[in-house]
Amino acid sequence: MFNPFDLRELKMRIWKYQRSVARNMKALSVGSFHFEWHARMEMLERFFFYAVTSSLIGLYVGVVTALFGMGLLYINEFRSAHLYYLVPFLGFAGLIIMIVNMQFGGKAQRGMGLIFDVGLGKEDKIPFRMVPLTVFSTWMTHLFGGSAGREGVAVQIGATISMQFAALRPKGAKYHVVVTSGMAAGFAGLFGTPIAATFFALEVLVVGSVYYEALVPALIAAYVSSFTARAIGLPAMTMPIGDIPTMDARFMIITIFAGLIFGIVGWIFSWLLNHLRLYFAILINDPRLRIFIIGCVLAVVFLFVGDGRYSGLSDEIFTAAFTGGDIYFRDWLLKLLLTAVTLAAGFQGGELTPLFVVGATLGAFFATQMGMPVALFAAMGCVAVFGSATKTMFAPIFIGAEVFSAQAMPFFALVAITSFFISGHYGIYQSQLFSGEAPYHVDNQNK
Repeated sequence: MFNPFDLRELKMRIWKYQRSVARNMKALSVGSFHFEWHARMEMLERFFFYAVTSSLIGLYVGVVTALFGMGLLYINEFRSAHLYYLVPFLGFAGLIIMIVNMQFGGKAQRGMGLIFDVGLGKEDKIPFRMVPLTVFSTWMTHLFGGSAGREGVAVQIGATISMQFAALRPKGAKYHVVVTSGMAAGFAGLFGTPIAATFFALEVLVVGSVYYEALVPALIAAYVSSFTARAIGLPAMTMPIGDIPTMDARFMIITIFAGLIFGIVGWIFSWLLNHLRLYFAILINDPRLRIFIIGCVLAVVFLFVGDGRYSGLSDEIFTAAFTGGDIYFRDWLLKLLLTAVTLAAGFQGGELTPLFVVGATLGAFFATQMGMPVALFAAMGCVAVFGSATKTMFAPIFIGAEVFSAQAMPFFALVAITSFFISGHYGIYQSQLFSGEAPYHVDNQNK
């Protein structure tokens, strides 16, 4: 029995207790050191994996997007030179597109919807056949005169190629980061805008939330892809807009007003595209018959309204908006309507380039009526309409800086923020989540 008054025994117990504590602390210290060292090694392994894979993704995606983009530019030139020999067969081209995709597409038919689901953790695979199918379908759409873009294809190419590396990820690395890097690489390779591409990939999946964990890998992939595509020969998208005026109170008010208009137009495009898809599916149940009939109607419209002016990328209208060419009020409206009908019918491509044309022509017309710099407001229209329709805010600002002029960033920021908030909760991507509605952020997934 312990006697508290026995000092010798008390000292002995205290000495034993101190030795026990010392042993435990030593063991704990050694264990903590090993744990910290292991954690640091895992972190370095993840960093090395992201750096290497992002570089490889950028290289491969840059090559594929360059070939795709150069082919698309040639196809648009060829169609313009042989308009009346190709556009009348748009309906038949659509029928071939649909038959091929229904026969071989499988999940790949979902396009951007599948990319979003993989990025958000709802799916874990992207079939590689998405690359040749989406390239073939987009080339066919443009060759025969459909009004569509190209960035959707590039993003799908990037995400699909990046998924081939996701299976190699070490412990703790997330395949969402790898997919985001691929999306950024696809966008940057096609347009030559690596910073805008990075932020587009980071913010497009969840509106109002930027996935910063993927920032460095996505930036590496975007720059490598952009440099690779430029080295192969695909030109970057650039358009000089001249001298930039000083932002004063009058300019600020007019810019905000223009942002409201651009935001509403972007919302109209999103609403129309999504509702036309639903309406066409109800009206004509068979997708093959649907795309054939609508394609035949579109062919007539493209030929007799504007003589092919609104077919394909409509680069001529886009350039005219900045260089003082002939721009009419109907240009933005017809391009918007025909693009929505083309994509809703089942033809493939993207929305960014048509939205740029819509924004540029609307901005040029607005500037002419208000006595403002035409090229600057055409550029602001591109930025704002794109941001409004895609529900992105930082990417449009950087697109403006990289494509038009970094000196105009205050104007781009003001108009992009205005259009972003006026467009509400409606964008062109139906699988897109909103930060206030999502049960948890994407960075809690794919662990």
